[in-house]
Amino acid sequence: MMRRLRWLAILGALALVVAACGDDTGGGDGDGGGCDTIDDVRLQLQWVAQSQFAGYFVAKDLGFYEDACLNVEILEGAVEIVPQTVLASGGAEFGLAWVPKALVSRQQDADIVNIAQVFERSGTLMVAFADSGIDSIDDFAGKDVGNWGFGNEYELTAALEQEGISGDVNLVAQSFDMLALLNGDIDVAEAMIYNEYAQVLEAVDTDTGELYQPSDLNVIDFNDVGTAMLQDAVWVNADWIAEEGNEDVAQRFLEASFRGWIHCLDAFDECVNVVLDNGSTLGRSHQAWQLNEILGLVFPASNGIGVMNENLWQQTVDVATSQIPELQGVEISDDAYRSDLAEAAVAALEDQGLDVDGSSYERRDIVLEEGGE
Repeated sequence: MMRRLRWLAILGALALVVAACGDDTGGGDGDGGGCDTIDDVRLQLQWVAQSQFAGYFVAKDLGFYEDACLNVEILEGAVEIVPQTVLASGGAEFGLAWVPKALVSRQQDADIVNIAQVFERSGTLMVAFADSGIDSIDDFAGKDVGNWGFGNEYELTAALEQEGISGDVNLVAQSFDMLALLNGDIDVAEAMIYNEYAQVLEAVDTDTGELYQPSDLNVIDFNDVGTAMLQDAVWVNADWIAEEGNEDVAQRFLEASFRGWIHCLDAFDECVNVVLDNGSTLGRSHQAWQLNEILGLVFPASNGIGVMNENLWQQTVDVATSQIPELQGVEISDDAYRSDLAEAAVAALEDQGLDVDGSSYERRDIVLEEGGE
């Protein structure tokens, strides 16, 4: 009888192990158990490792992709790499791109589809020194206004047109830094809230010997102006997603990626460490600032993370088709995005009790160090 009881106990333990391995809810243990097959996919980033992409690095390093039966290779970006082109050529299954730039690529025969609008807000700002008296778009008249070009300028040009001052502003080509503003070569500079804006706050004011403070600057946010356009989204090749089984792959990818972003709501410092461990060349304080602001672009998510806000999509389309030469007069087709895969991923995560809309998120007070160290 004792031998039989021991045997039943062993069988019971084995059953628990099998049940645990068969759990595909993405618990983050990284064991990949319960997978009949592992799907190999690639994610093309827009740039090198930084907190802008924290959710994806976290999903990989903490085993969320593995739990979803995925082996994800994250491909870093560079100046010469265009994610839309990589997708169109079959160089990756998933790619991150700004919506207006992707719409231009679609017009140029890159048949790609937005399957998850991860950033719900634009991160683009215009920044001037407080003592300039410039605190609104209307104040740009007669000023030297910096912008990066390369498709990054259309929120600005739409705002100038909206204010009726397009012909009264001197647009100046700006490098992807804030030196022109710091040196006084321009009156207003373009900046991303999670990057170049922080670069000013990491610089020393030669008059005081201290770092610049937010009170030294006036910031114009295109989300407030009404010409903001949607930025980082997950895109796929339309032919790839149409192949049998790939919708399931995409849904699992989104669920694990969203889990990565949601994880950063509470495990903030851990997520910063993950980014740094993946080879970021930027310092810890800069990456902490960046993650803090990136989470503010993702959350709160009005329909759950990654699910399109249709009003903001239409605003983006309206600005894009009025400002971008390649899109003027173009009707953007309804199949440019789909939300069903993101909705399914959000529903699965919500069933697991996760904060899919990020209602709990509050920006942290990040202390920047000189040079972002």
